[in-house]
Amino acid sequence: MKIMFLGAPGAGKGTQADKTSARLGIPTISTGVIIREAVKCGTEMGLKAKKFIEAGALVEDSVVIGIIKERLAKPDCENGFILDGFPRTVPQAEALDEMGIALDRVISIEVPDEVIAERMTGRRVCAGCGASYHVTDNPSKDGVNCDKCNTPLTVRADDAPEVVLSRLAVYHETTEPLKDYYLAKGILKIVDGNGHVDQTSRRTVEAIGK
Repeated sequence: MKIMFLGAPGAGKGTQADKTSARLGIPTISTGVIIREAVKCGTEMGLKAKKFIEAGALVEDSVVIGIIKERLAKPDCENGFILDGFPRTVPQAEALDEMGIALDRVISIEVPDEVIAERMTGRRVCAGCGASYHVTDNPSKDGVNCDKCNTPLTVRADDAPEVVLSRLAVYHETTEPLKDYYLAKGILKIVDGNGHVDQTSRRTVEAIGK
């Protein structure tokens, strides 16, 4: 299957994409992960993307589309894949169509903005190994350092309160119109992302239908 996960930053689409990937045995293509790795490595594309990410804005289409096209051409995508974080705009969705890639399902994880803001501003990450924590839902043992490698935990630049609000505004204005785009194609499924992760997972399985 070719599946796309849609939802505001912090809605939990990445978690559900990973769970679906493991269940169906198809790779998750996460542009967020790829771009953050490029930023960390200081590549030309990463430096170009960094200013957009730290401001809570979308990385320009030409960069993102190039990354996706190259990734989907790899052998592990022959039997299907999961897109997490792409497309983010209607023009990107149209570009995907022009690449000859027809999606089977688009899963929109729906969570209220106030819940997302609480989730994201409480997130903490380890700069050493990349492990993720949350101050209330999943704190490290001492609340300061990583349980795995003892590196001090930090707040990602795009998890700062003012940036979270900016990212949510960008999502509603730029990405949410994709729901109508895929609804018209008859492949959009809405999933309630409130509550425990396992509850959302069950709803996601039902929405995918496999």
